[in-house]
Amino acid sequence: VFFVFTFSPGPVSSILVNRYGSRPVVMFGGLLCGIGMVSAAFCTSILQLYICVGFITGFGLALNLQPSVIIIGKYFLKRRPIANGLAMAGSPVMLCTLAPLNQFLFDNFGWRGSFLILGALLLNCCVAGALFRPIGVAKASVKKQMTEEEKEAPKEEVIKVSTEMSNPSYTPAETKTEEEEEKDCCEKINNYLDFSLFKHRGFLIYLIGNVLMFLGFFAPIVFLAPYAKHIGIDEYSAAFLLSILAIVDMIARPATGIIANSKWVRPKIQYFFSFSIAFNGACHLLCPLASGYTGLVIYSIFFGLAFGMVCAMLFETLMDLVGAARFTSAVGLVTIAECCTILLGPPIGGTLIDTFGDYKYMFIKCGAVMVLAGTFLFIMNYYNYRMLAKEEKKRKAKEEDPKIIRTENEDKSNWKKEAQKDGPELQPLRDEREGLKTEVNGT
Repeated sequence: VFFVFTFSPGPVSSILVNRYGSRPVVMFGGLLCGIGMVSAAFCTSILQLYICVGFITGFGLALNLQPSVIIIGKYFLKRRPIANGLAMAGSPVMLCTLAPLNQFLFDNFGWRGSFLILGALLLNCCVAGALFRPIGVAKASVKKQMTEEEKEAPKEEVIKVSTEMSNPSYTPAETKTEEEEEKDCCEKINNYLDFSLFKHRGFLIYLIGNVLMFLGFFAPIVFLAPYAKHIGIDEYSAAFLLSILAIVDMIARPATGIIANSKWVRPKIQYFFSFSIAFNGACHLLCPLASGYTGLVIYSIFFGLAFGMVCAMLFETLMDLVGAARFTSAVGLVTIAECCTILLGPPIGGTLIDTFGDYKYMFIKCGAVMVLAGTFLFIMNYYNYRMLAKEEKKRKAKEEDPKIIRTENEDKSNWKKEAQKDGPELQPLRDEREGLKTEVNGT
């Protein structure tokens, strides 16, 4: 429930950011997070916990996640991949510290006290949102004023209009047709959420690939510690695998941002993203071959590296495709589509474990899905780059055609001017010159 309400309100978050900006949306989201966690401390049933932690806190985090990602694209252009990598490095830091912190709070304050303290910590999101510097100057409100023409309008015209309106048979003329009204309504909706992105080739490729990828993205994290316990590793050592993964992930995200910002990778960053997804899947396919605790530590290191690479470029590649102006709407539409597969991934993995009684089939499923998603994105991005190159050539050709036509017309006019200046005595020379020109042109 928590994950669903963190990703599904994506369009709502995008609309609010387009309408009010990132700063107030993040502050309101932090307030919701604090209220949800504090309210959970007074719950007396599972249903109430679903509402407080799942719905209220999840919705608040959705209002924190997307504006934070969106504002990076507005602040940075030249070094945007590095900025995204550094910003995304905050998640693994919390992954490292949250599990031991929760255990400490539960042992000392109980579950109710833990929710109260976590709610107080989440209220700091309001402080973080207040530090978001607005982009550009707010437009000053302009009061409606009468124009000089309205002030100097003749009284006869006013009397005529009032007489017509007082007539019982008077009916106002419709200024807009139904089609125009529908068009205006669609334009108003597109001002807040750009549905024309579904006609964007690169956006559709990204959306399909990511929806497929998330079927196997989170399940290995959920089942890594239980898998370690299943093969006989003690509880604390199994939990330490997640800490290893988070530490490597924390280093991998900014490092990936630096690599993605290089002049060799950034022009073709979609290929790098596709490789990261396929590399992630390859790690899961090889996980069943790991024997003992040492093998799982090696798997956790490579998994943390691959996981960090994907997360660092997840939103950077989307902005590279649609541009900063349409990025706000794109994030909202992508997250609501992704929440379905995020919700289905772990249950499908759990079903495979229950059916076969072995964790390896879950890892194989996740690995195969992610390798398939990476391969799909690589092939389709190659196609997209080819099509973009062809479209760019056509555009340049159209821009150059008028110049060529204008040059030919200028040559013809200059030829005629020279003929007029030369006079009839040089007519044989002009005929010879025209004959040479005809031979050169091949006609």
